Amino acid sequence: MLAGFANAAGPFGTIRVGNWNGGAYSNDSTGGFSHCAASTPYANGVTLLVGQDANNSWLLGFANPAFRFKKGENLTIDVTFDGQAEVRLFATAFSDVMVSAVLPTNVARALQKASLMVAVARGTPFQFSLTSTAPLVAAITNCVTRVKADGLDKAGDFTKVAAKPQETPDKPPSPTAGKPARARTGTGFVVSANGHIVTNNHVIDGCVGDIKGNLTGEAAMVLRVVSSDANNDLALLQAPSTATFKDFARIRDRSLRSGDSVIAIGFPFHGWLTSDFTVTTGIASSLSGMRNDTRFLQISAPVQPGNSGGPLFDTSGQIVGVVTAKIPALRIAVATGTIPENINFAIKTGMLRDFLDNSVVPYQTAEPKGELKTTDIAGNARPYTMLISCNGTEQADAKR
Repeated sequence: MLAGFANAAGPFGTIRVGNWNGGAYSNDSTGGFSHCAASTPYANGVTLLVGQDANNSWLLGFANPAFRFKKGENLTIDVTFDGQAEVRLFATAFSDVMVSAVLPTNVARALQKASLMVAVARGTPFQFSLTSTAPLVAAITNCVTRVKADGLDKAGDFTKVAAKPQETPDKPPSPTAGKPARARTGTGFVVSANGHIVTNNHVIDGCVGDIKGNLTGEAAMVLRVVSSDANNDLALLQAPSTATFKDFARIRDRSLRSGDSVIAIGFPFHGWLTSDFTVTTGIASSLSGMRNDTRFLQISAPVQPGNSGGPLFDTSGQIVGVVTAKIPALRIAVATGTIPENINFAIKTGMLRDFLDNSVVPYQTAEPKGELKTTDIAGNARPYTMLISCNGTEQADAKR
């Protein structure tokens, strides 16, 4: 079985992502859990294997009936992802037709995000177009976690990554300390053809009852929380299966630079200002946030309450961040004697992509190609930029 490594039996359960197939495997000698892995064949004759063992080490394997190795033989494999810096792997032959190498964490992450991998062994290059590797890595991680917790006998479909269960109270929540629930709003944007919607965690944290989303001029729909990350202030919502969207956002696949122009779109002060979204422009003032926090961009584009969770675009209309916060102006003014101006923050796409990868969302990336007018960027964003609304208590709002 090519999807297994040395002395492994299986698969138990299934992993099916795109052309990748596999599952969980046991060690023939001990009968215990060994690893989870999946493989896919390529036209160059090589079958590529990706796996994670019971110790959470990532493994990359290459198999080809034309290979001629000696079992136990060691060799080096130089790999390059998307033309970036070359990485040297140290591989071992488990049979005459298959070699496997342990992947450092940073290399596993590169594999997860890359579109193309070139591997050179003994002077021979092999090219691999990488598709579905982000959800594949998430499914393999899910497989290892579930088998270690439940055992091989309960192996199932590991492709279905379970969302973190939402806590359900024994009775419907009531407003805290007699305070009535009140409307609160934010912004979100669609990131997949399947109706996945990104917003800030603080937009939906503490919501009472349904969370709703609607495009400008369209009826609201009830959204389901799929996953959330309070630490990085991201949340993923799911539109009903009956909902259809004309388009969805693409994430920029190239780093932003300080000084690059940005456009923020959202629904600030909804109910007080226009019912349509607003558009503001500025620059990426810095590639880090408060106290050099590299998860964030500092931007000069004006944002207000209600912009939270909204898309931040570059001049080609690609997503370069998720608007998340204004600087606490009054606090800074008290501390320094000066009121700060045009200092706002957005979550970088690196954090966003990690979050979407872990949530198994089939998002798309794009290279920036030419500049668009701000009016065109706004027009293109209209089919997927949503007003997010719910009811929340005053106590929950005080925590935001």
